[in-house]
Amino acid sequence: MAGRSRSRRRSADYAWLITGSLALFALACTVGFWINFPPRPGDWLPALLVLALYLVTQFAEFNVVIRRSGFTVTVTEVPLVLGLYYVSPVLMIFVVIICALCMQLRATMVPVKAWFNVAKQAACICATLLVIQAFPPIVNAGPGTWGILAVAVAVNVLMQVACLAGVISVVQGVRAGADVIRASFSNLLISGVNVAVGLLFLIALESTRWSVIPLAVLAVALTLLLRSFAGVFRQHRTLADVYELTQAVRNESSDSALPDVLLGRVRALMRSEYATLWLAPQERYPEVLLTAKVDDRGLLDLSPVPATIRDYAVSENRVLAVGSRFPDTEHLLDQLRSTRAKDVLVVPLRSGQAIIGTIEVVNRLGENRSFRDSDIQVLETISAHVAVAVENSRLVDRLRHDAYHDRLTGMPNRRRIVDALAESVKVHAEHEVVAVVLFDVDGQRNVNESMGHAAGDKLLSEVAARLRGIADSGALVGRIGGDEFVVTLRAESLEATIALATQMRERLRGPLAVGSLTLDVDTAVGVAVYPDHGSDPETLLQRAELAANAAKALPYGVQPFHPALESRAVRRLGIAADLRRALDNGQLEVYFQPMVTLADRHVVGVECLARWAHPAHGEVAPEDFVAVAEHTGQLARLTEVVLSAGLQRCRDWADADRPLAIAVNLSARTLLDSRFPELVEEMLGTYRVDPGLVTFEISEPGMLNDIERVLPTLYRLRDLGVRLSVDDFGTGASSLAYLRQWPVHEVKIDDSFVQGMATDSGDLAIVRAVVGLSREFGLTVVAEGVESELTLDLLEEMGCELGQGYLFSRPLPFERLEAWLAAQTEPESTPTGEVRRLRAVI
Repeated sequence: MAGRSRSRRRSADYAWLITGSLALFALACTVGFWINFPPRPGDWLPALLVLALYLVTQFAEFNVVIRRSGFTVTVTEVPLVLGLYYVSPVLMIFVVIICALCMQLRATMVPVKAWFNVAKQAACICATLLVIQAFPPIVNAGPGTWGILAVAVAVNVLMQVACLAGVISVVQGVRAGADVIRASFSNLLISGVNVAVGLLFLIALESTRWSVIPLAVLAVALTLLLRSFAGVFRQHRTLADVYELTQAVRNESSDSALPDVLLGRVRALMRSEYATLWLAPQERYPEVLLTAKVDDRGLLDLSPVPATIRDYAVSENRVLAVGSRFPDTEHLLDQLRSTRAKDVLVVPLRSGQAIIGTIEVVNRLGENRSFRDSDIQVLETISAHVAVAVENSRLVDRLRHDAYHDRLTGMPNRRRIVDALAESVKVHAEHEVVAVVLFDVDGQRNVNESMGHAAGDKLLSEVAARLRGIADSGALVGRIGGDEFVVTLRAESLEATIALATQMRERLRGPLAVGSLTLDVDTAVGVAVYPDHGSDPETLLQRAELAANAAKALPYGVQPFHPALESRAVRRLGIAADLRRALDNGQLEVYFQPMVTLADRHVVGVECLARWAHPAHGEVAPEDFVAVAEHTGQLARLTEVVLSAGLQRCRDWADADRPLAIAVNLSARTLLDSRFPELVEEMLGTYRVDPGLVTFEISEPGMLNDIERVLPTLYRLRDLGVRLSVDDFGTGASSLAYLRQWPVHEVKIDDSFVQGMATDSGDLAIVRAVVGLSREFGLTVVAEGVESELTLDLLEEMGCELGQGYLFSRPLPFERLEAWLAAQTEPESTPTGEVRRLRAVI
């Protein structure tokens, strides 16, 4: 496999070959030294002192890092120098063997390692003693003795490296043995320093035996200094490693690639055998379980941690440390040992109060080591950054998903459909069309009004599920509007598309359970194909919608697009002349829709709305004749008619001592007329109406298109004393910060958000934000489209001042408005006159 040594790993039993050879060599040397240099009674006391010093230095080990390189500092060469000078050869061999045995008992190593280390130490001290015997006898602590002892210690160090490299080469391969030799170069320098220290101790002891006291003090001080020095470097290294790890995690934008940049670093930082990342399944995100193991470059899809231990940490919602150093989790040790692990740390990944996964490290490397409390703190720091990285990557993914999918049904939305169509029309095959089939669900609005928006949403969800089931596997199914669904696919021809659309409509029809009712679902289907009906996605969708609107009047409910369907625009032009006559003859009627204070249910004003009943075409939609008025230069006259009617009624109410304010819609085109403020001032004087009772509502999208040009007119109107309102707020591309720059007094939230806020958390958040920030700016907030008690309660709770909608009243002609005021309200006296208060909202 890639990344592994080419040499095949052998069994550890091969180490006995070298262990046995070293043991035989040490035994032969010991017998020889016993025969030639038997121990004398006076040699035992120095041997015991050197043994004690040896044990102290063996256990005093320090790890430091200098320029990103790790060093293990021991001072065993100091007692070695003193022992070679003061202790007889045989006793020195026994001292080293006893120290080696004590170290192995403390470390509780496996037998093959323990006996290799004992044999190695015994063979190395024997080789060291043979080197000393090769030189002339040592008689004093002079320079000659220094050289002999330095050479002897160097042989000891080199032989230890050679023995270790040899056994590693036999078990793990030649390359691993070479790595051991390269890693040992730093120890040679440390050993040289220790030899110099040992010689200084020897010279001091030879000068006077009393020097042992200051030497002992110096040794203790050096030990404490080295421990402090090692601790500082260890903390510095840990902080640097944690910083690098968090940087790598922060730069990774995908949680699918997060384990690759995380686990190897965590395993190295914690010096553990395993590092595992577990992420719990969440919505559309599957479970993740990946592990990095020492000496393996790849990641494993399993974990050495028992699932019961992980589940315990998650259920307890706390860090879990299991091992010999953690007595409070002794009850979990048996489960841990069953997987041959000695210790484990499990740290939950938290997102708020929820746990989304864990980071786990198993088996601190080195049999004499285990995890400590400081390791828990480091792993908790890492887990905090990892949890943020996971949540950020999933948040970005969710935002990207939400931007192209409908929240209610999970289907692709209009943006996604447009992008997919744009790609589809780039590839045009002969005898093939790109088809857009639009399904308009019939009766969904009636369900909303009679059973509530929750039932309407249930209906749409069921239709979406049914449509997914009947569409071909190669089709893209999406929702592009409130009750409009689109299927895009490739077909042989327009005729084949119509046949398929008819078949899908029939399969989509049928009873559907919504709550306790069973409804018959019907749809109107519009068909448009590329290239016959358009060359771009927006045109295809627009013409499919026109076809679907026309299909509502057909018994079979499927309509392909044809140019005659665009006659509505022509119809608008046709009524231009009729509109002029209607304005001149007073055929346009002004309706009034009440506006109510939500806190005390006072009717404080009305919105003035133009209505036109055409003698031939019947009711003409306001958007139709307003558009005609804009394009034919009749908008100023239309605005004057509505404003005049509103001011007349405002004067009548004021004369009756029950003042009501009026609101009139203005087009951005009207605001571009510099003479309009003068007209308003003149009409206010004619009807003797207080300017504070008049509000002009300007649509946000329209105002944004020419904001620089309409601002002077807005300031002139404000100076007259009339109130200015931003209508349809939220449907444009402005931010609330612009409200501080515009001379407006009021914000009117678009009904599309108000009507959806009771069932859509996104709409609720938008309305709440608009209300809160508008009030911070000192602006009055009006909610239009209030159609349910739940919506009313939510608006009142968040502090919205005014509301209007079908819950209170539809737009009414003047006579019916007066009747409504008499029937639905009761008078209430105030210092400013009579105010009408709603008896009940029905």
